[in-house]
Amino acid sequence: MANDQTHTAGEKEMSFLDHLEELRSRILKAVLAVLATTVAAAFYSDFLVKEVLLGPLLRVGLKPQVLTPYGIVVTYMEVFIVTGIIAAMPYILFQLWRFVAPGLLPDERKYAFWIVLFTSVCFFSGVAFAYFIIVPTALTFFSTFGTDVFELNIAIDRYIGFLLSLILGAGLIFELPMVVYFLSRMGLITPQFMRKYRRHSIVVILIIAAVVTPTPDILTQALLAAPMIVLYEVSIFISRFAQKREG
Repeated sequence: MANDQTHTAGEKEMSFLDHLEELRSRILKAVLAVLATTVAAAFYSDFLVKEVLLGPLLRVGLKPQVLTPYGIVVTYMEVFIVTGIIAAMPYILFQLWRFVAPGLLPDERKYAFWIVLFTSVCFFSGVAFAYFIIVPTALTFFSTFGTDVFELNIAIDRYIGFLLSLILGAGLIFELPMVVYFLSRMGLITPQFMRKYRRHSIVVILIIAAVVTPTPDILTQALLAAPMIVLYEVSIFISRFAQKREG
């Protein structure tokens, strides 16, 4: 309680307009970071497209095709932008933390570095899981449906959209533990609540996996839903830890 009084007395309370200005400033800095990383990605465009993104497709014996005159241009633009967002994610998370930090206690702010680090690790773990597990497994599954009549070639813009949607979506989904941590600290979620509505949450997870997955196949959706269920169980323990710290 004393900490709350010290925190309130030692700092000037921000008005609504001050909060809006602070939000505008943080968003602007995040956008500038994305622009910088997008420009940097453009210098490595051939490596990103040919080696990183087309690698999983080529390794299962599938060939990319360009079906529209502008297809390759759109593909490269998508690669630049999404790569820029992924590369800038730690800085985006840092700006988000700086925005919410004024509402926290001084002893909570000292963990800023570790919170941003752990949140970034969660995001990049999701990206890696999608790239190294979900995408190769899904492509291998798709490649088994080729026949002597049909040649299974892939439109490059559709493939890149499929790949980028998966890895970006998985990265955001892997932020679930940190989201639960903050909601638990705010008193909006409890471990008891999460256990009580576990079955309902699994249904919601399956729906989210179906929405995030850019293809209608059950395999890809299941590959994305499985770690979400595991993360939900982990988040229950994180919620309990957050409540203990609050107490």
